[in-house]
Order: sequence, then C-alpha cells, then structure tokens
Amino acid sequence: MPEVPAVPRSRELIAAVEAVFAPGGALASALDGYEARPAQLEMAAGVADVFADGGVLLAEAGTGTGKTLAYLVPAILSRQRVLVSTGTKNLQEQIFFKDLPILQKTLGVPFTATYMKGRGNYLCLHKFEAFKNGPAIHSREDALAIAGIDEWLPNTTTGDRAEMDDLPEDLHFWPDVAATSENCIGAECPQFNDCFVTKMRQRAAESDVVIVNHHLLCADASVRQSAFGEVIPSCRYAIVDEAHQLEDVATQYFGRVVSNYRFDDYSRDVDRAVSTRQIPDREHADALRNDIDNVRDAVRRFFGTLQMMRFDTRTGADNRIRVTEKSLEPAVDDAIMLVRALEAVEATIALTRDVSEDVIALGRRAEELRDDLMFLTRADDPGHVYYLEIRGRGVFLRASPIDVSDVIREMLFDRMAATVLTSATLAVDGRFDYVRSRLGIRRALEVKLTSEFDYKQQAILYLPKKMPDPRSPNFVEAAGREVVEILKRTDGRAFVLFTSYTNLRAVHQFASTRVHYPMLVQGSAPRTALLREFKATPNAVLFATSSFWQGVDVVGESLSCVIIDKLPFASPGDPITSARIEAINEAGGNAFADYQIPLAILALQQGLGRLIRHRTDRGVLAVLDPRLKTMGYGRRFLASLPPAPVTNDIESIDKFFDA
Repeated sequence: MPEVPAVPRSRELIAAVEAVFAPGGALASALDGYEARPAQLEMAAGVADVFADGGVLLAEAGTGTGKTLAYLVPAILSRQRVLVSTGTKNLQEQIFFKDLPILQKTLGVPFTATYMKGRGNYLCLHKFEAFKNGPAIHSREDALAIAGIDEWLPNTTTGDRAEMDDLPEDLHFWPDVAATSENCIGAECPQFNDCFVTKMRQRAAESDVVIVNHHLLCADASVRQSAFGEVIPSCRYAIVDEAHQLEDVATQYFGRVVSNYRFDDYSRDVDRAVSTRQIPDREHADALRNDIDNVRDAVRRFFGTLQMMRFDTRTGADNRIRVTEKSLEPAVDDAIMLVRALEAVEATIALTRDVSEDVIALGRRAEELRDDLMFLTRADDPGHVYYLEIRGRGVFLRASPIDVSDVIREMLFDRMAATVLTSATLAVDGRFDYVRSRLGIRRALEVKLTSEFDYKQQAILYLPKKMPDPRSPNFVEAAGREVVEILKRTDGRAFVLFTSYTNLRAVHQFASTRVHYPMLVQGSAPRTALLREFKATPNAVLFATSSFWQGVDVVGESLSCVIIDKLPFASPGDPITSARIEAINEAGGNAFADYQIPLAILALQQGLGRLIRHRTDRGVLAVLDPRLKTMGYGRRFLASLPPAPVTNDIESIDKFFDA
C-alpha cells in the first residue's frame, strides 16, 4: 500500500463528503433516482468527524437511512486503510460486490478492497493433497467431490468453496481439507506461498478497504497469540456495522470448549498420521497408536459421565445446564485419565525423530486439548460461566466470559485511532447507555437518526384486546387463534416469529389445519433455502425462531406481516444470561431494568424491523404479548416500536390493506 497521507482535518473531510452526497454530486450522477437524505448526510458528517479527529462514534441509523454509503464515503475519502466488519456474510457481499464498485467509479479516489471470510471457507492445498492421495477408501460421492475440486483448482484465485456451486453444503470431508488454524503448520508448510489464506492475507495487507464479518474479527483476535491464526492485517480505522451483534459473537469466540466431536477429529488425524507412515520409527508409531486408543477410551468415559447429568428436556433441542466445580466432581477422575492419555501422546511425539511439521502440530493440539480440559473441569475462574450443552450426539463442555467489555475494548478501541459502531438498533430509551456498558465504551460521539420510512402510512401495529399471560397454559391456543385471524386478513405473506420452538410447533400445528396458505417451518430446510422458497412462493407463511429475527431482508409484498408471539426476554435459566444477571445484581445494579429489558427491546426492534425494508413496503406489525399494556415496563417497549398507528381492532387490518 502506498505511503498514507495525513488525515484531512475534520472540516475539510466533511466538506468533501457533503460534495459527494449533494444534489448533482457524485452519487446523484451515478445512481438513478438518488435523493440526498438529511439523516444520511448527518451520519456521514459524524463518521468524517471521528475519522479526522479520532475517537468512537455510536450511530443508530434506522432502516432506509442509507448508512452503508454514509460510512463508506468518508472512510474512503479519509485515505486510510479501513477495516469494515459486518454481522452477516450477506452484508459483506453487498458492500464488496455492489457498493464499493459504485464508489470506485464515482469518488475519483483510487482504492482497492478485499473481502475476507473465516479460514474454514478456504481449501488447504496441503491437506487436500494428503487427503486425496491417502490410504482411505473414498465413496463414489467423495470421489466425485474430489474430482470436482481438482477440476476447480486451476481456475480459482481465492480457494473459496462458495465458488463451487455443485459442492454439497454438508460435504462431510470438508473439515479434513479446509484451511482451519487448528491444523495449520504455517510457514513450514511446503505449500505456504501458494496457500489461499496466505494470498488472502497478502491481498488484505495491500488493500485500502478490508471487509470482514464479526465472526472472523473475533476469531482472528482470539488466536493472535498463534503465529498461524491471524489473517486480518493491522488497521487503525474500523467500522462495525450491525454492532448490536458484537457482544454475542465475542462471547462465543473468547470462551473455551471441549467436545466429543473435537476429540474424535483429533483421534482421526492421529490415526491418519500413523497409517500414512508419517512416523518412520515403527516402535514410536506403535506407541502412538496405543496412546490414541487410550485417548479414545478416556474420551468415551469422560463424555459418557457428562451425558448422564440430568437435563430438562422441556427446554427444546439445545439443552444447556450450568455447572460448577462441585457438580463436575463425578467427571474429575475421568478427566484426569484423559489428561494423562493426552500427555502420553505429547511425550511420544516429542521423542520421535525426523517427523513432519504435521506430526509436530498434532503434539501442539494435544497440549491445547489438555489445557482446555483442565481449565474447564476446574470451573473456578470467576470471570467465566461454565455449562454443559448437548446437541444431538454432541456433548460440549463450555466456558464463556461473563463480561466481554474489556475484551472488546482491547480488541477494538485500544487498537484503533477511530472506531464507528452502527446499527438500526443501538439505543434504548433514546440513549446509548446500554451499548456503552456492554461493549466497554468510555467516551463516544453519538448520532441517533430516525428512519426515512413513513411508518404512519406504511404500517400499522396490532395489539390484541385480550390475551392470557404468556406463562398461562391458555396462551398458546389464544396465540394460535390470533395468528389464524391475522393470516386470513393478510393473505399469508407473513413471518410468524417465536421465542421458543415449543410455541412454534404448537401454533404451527394449530394454524396448519385452519389456514390454507403455503407454510414453511424453520428446521425443515437450511435457512437460505427457506428464505429462497418464501420469496418464490406466493402467499407463503414462515414459522421461525431467533435466527430469523435479524439479518433477513425480504422487500416487497411477499412479506406484508410480521407477528411476534412474546416479548423476547432471554431465558433467565440460560447459563450465560443467569451469570450476567447475578454479576449485575451483585455489583449493585438492577439486572432486569438495566440488562434484561434493554436486551429484549433491541431484539424486538430487530424482529419487527424485518417488515419495512423499502419506501414502497406496507404491512402489519403484530405483537401478541399482553405485557406491553399490563406491565409498567411495557411503556419502555412501546416507546421503542416504530411510530405506526396502534390498533386493538383486528378489522383494522382489512381496512389498512383496502386503503
């Protein structure tokens, strides 16, 4: 990258930004129908200000503000290398493939950009070569997939599996050939210079705009101590879009986990090293084969003991229970045996001469597994919450940080000269106090911009006159009746969003015999396939839970109604939620008012935000939870909802569409 000039002073940068957004300016010339929007310009000026003078900007920009261009234009005009992190790959792709090409043609400022995904999306040349030439007998399907990858390889410059349309989404051997950091041997790899991750890192280091997502941002930061982990180049200016997701993603990546799946993968890799004669000494090869058999036996005992712990099956498909040092005592002896088995693997590898870097890496992985296992079974770090999770055949012992504010501050704010955090949902009660406390933001400029949409004309908010308390056994049937009546009036064309699978299944069963529109149910197909089918199917209704509350964009009449069954309070029985409630209350705060309500308000805003995505969209927002009107805190929720007319009369839905 050429030598970076000094950042223009705030006034100069703001003037340059205003010229781009002005009527008759660069954007108006490039985009048909472009209209200068006051909110967009206000946000762009705020971004220019913080890029010129440093610091943190918190910008809540409602849907329709045009926030992506509002931060990209000043970022590019600042002439600095900028890291842009998004909450979803969809937004990454929109920025890279749609927005940046427009700005490259119109701004008159030359710049380059790179689009980066997590390492697991890329093929590892070294691992693929070993896999396809290994002794394993491949099925016909595997052989076809291997041939397809071989045919694709000479034509790809990125190594991104997304380029292969015919590659099955659930290809079982992809983890064996992906460029994950766990198996990476770094600069010692014979294919290091040709490696797709190496090339991606090099492209990013030479680019002015680097587009990542929060998962890669946090995963990269969590392995910075590893020479083979980092892929994101050093940047001093960052923009975090969909910033409301950052705490959850950081919680995931800065925790620790061991699982039977992780040990199975490790054992399989050791077997492969032995069977392919990567250990030339027969005596040590036999010893390692015996060691890994002992690991398998210890794994079965340890995870079998964990699995016997009592679970409440009423909580749904994903069962999680909080554990403590005391409750893990039945598994301690099994854990000690597993630690010793891993130590034997490490010792055998350390004593073996003339082995490849791949085998040495197996020794490092045994050490990492041992360290994580010891940390998790001690369960004594007061900064973490420990819990057990069972999903299908998978058993996971996890530890998550209770408070990630210090981690995020170190990862972002302490490293950056300027950071912009933006989302359609950041403020609660008109203030940014909640997001400041959760993300560790001490000082910041603040901009709160209203949506450009006319909710008084484009939407109505329906709150039923009478509904049972959500904890009542009568609630589900009452919710089902309301859903049926609403769908009849909207001709389907709806998302029905739930806070639990239990309610989803019950209401769907009730509605399926009374409403004759096409019904799609989360879990029946991959998320992307369900969305594609919803958009392509007239009058469709989608029943879904949390993963469809945000990051979903359906423009037009296909989606004319969003129904939410209950206020989306995080379950106080969830291990992470319960630990955070305890920490806030013990510090003298009020966890319900300061944490649970704000978190639920932001989630509700995200769910209802699925409806109006364009100035021509119209539709019905419906919330079936009576606590909006019966509880004192309901006023906080109502104040946060879009400013649409409120009705308790279901006939108003007919009148709205007739208008």
